[in-house]
Amino acid sequence: MEEILPHSPRDEPYGKSVQTRRAILLAAAKLFSKEGYNATTMRRIAEAANLEAGSIYYHFGSKDQILDEVLDIGVRQLYEQIRGIVERSAAEGDPFRKTFAQLVDTHLCFLLKESDFTSANIRNFPMLSDKRRRAHRPLREAYAQLWRSFLQHHQDDLRGDISVTLVSQFILGAMNWTAEWCDSERYPVSLLSERLSKLLLDGMCTKRGGTVRKSVESLDLTDGLEPAGKAERTRHQILRTAAQILRESGYKAATIRRVASEAGLEAGSVYYHFGSKEEILDEVLDLGLHDLLNGVSHAAAIWPNKEDHRNRIATAIATHMAYLFRASEFTSANIRIYGMLPEGIRSRHRPVRHQYAKVWDRLLREAQTAGALRSDIKVVPLRQAMLGALNWTVEWFDPGKGDQRGYYTLSAFTDLLIKMLLDGISANGSAPKIT
Repeated sequence: MEEILPHSPRDEPYGKSVQTRRAILLAAAKLFSKEGYNATTMRRIAEAANLEAGSIYYHFGSKDQILDEVLDIGVRQLYEQIRGIVERSAAEGDPFRKTFAQLVDTHLCFLLKESDFTSANIRNFPMLSDKRRRAHRPLREAYAQLWRSFLQHHQDDLRGDISVTLVSQFILGAMNWTAEWCDSERYPVSLLSERLSKLLLDGMCTKRGGTVRKSVESLDLTDGLEPAGKAERTRHQILRTAAQILRESGYKAATIRRVASEAGLEAGSVYYHFGSKEEILDEVLDLGLHDLLNGVSHAAAIWPNKEDHRNRIATAIATHMAYLFRASEFTSANIRIYGMLPEGIRSRHRPVRHQYAKVWDRLLREAQTAGALRSDIKVVPLRQAMLGALNWTVEWFDPGKGDQRGYYTLSAFTDLLIKMLLDGISANGSAPKIT
């Protein structure tokens, strides 16, 4: 992977400059990966690269310029490795499952262990503006196309009722969210990749079958806020506006001035309700998590047949997706910016996240005890991978637009996710092929 970095024997006349630039990129990639863009300053990058603060500007004009190069390297490293595996597999005629497992393992190794550049890309790309994203999209699309081409080549090994485009997005999302929860020092990447590969291929349930769940549209979903009085309505509007900005533009863009402007208020009047941007952020995050916790807990609790574990889980998944995309802008804002948040902010909201995790762990363990869930799956990694695949959809799914094979409503899209999670992406044998 090092050959991707700007260094070769031909650069020797400028050896020191090239080596310094390389050191800056390595230091920045590590900081962007571990702490995120907002917490990383030019001074900290210089210190990590053993440079004087001012000298970094000889090589890069801004932190944004460094980030752009780090993001580019991160995708190119992964692209070259995955392309090599796909080409060798095609030349040697390797079985689909063998190659699929190699691809999953390689992606996760780069993301979680081998490359700060790749992990920096996954963590920081979502916070870019649309204009800056456009510059990186061709390379990211080329990487996604590698996966689509591989899956299309092995289409007979895949279920036929879901498009290859959607399957590839689902796979990449499930893998990418592992950066938010997997500690590679405590959980071996090789074990994770083996388990995730099997989960993606074969799903979580012991038997494939029809799924009957409550329609997303029929679920009783509220955001938990019922403002009464002028002050409460104003506070409510500030929070909703902040959530929309956080969801669409990221943590850095949600300034007090912008929140006030888009809420139709004077900047100073925001301080009547909130002491700081961090206070607004904390309440938005807290509301989003409690909306999700209360909504999914309620949906699981009211399912009429507690022994019908498959459909109970399907309804909980549908409820999670409804809160992400329809019911609560606080929930979607929370998921959208989670990877950008400083550790101090994350830690304050972990108790509620743990409560939500326990709801799912209980659902999954009950299903496993009853024999509805495969016994070779560990519940906690399953829950993390499943929620990761769902949460990453905020990065690529737009209700009503779908993929290039057609247009999906949220309900139809959710049904396809449920099929892949419960039954896997491998060939069903009975589902009709998409033509």
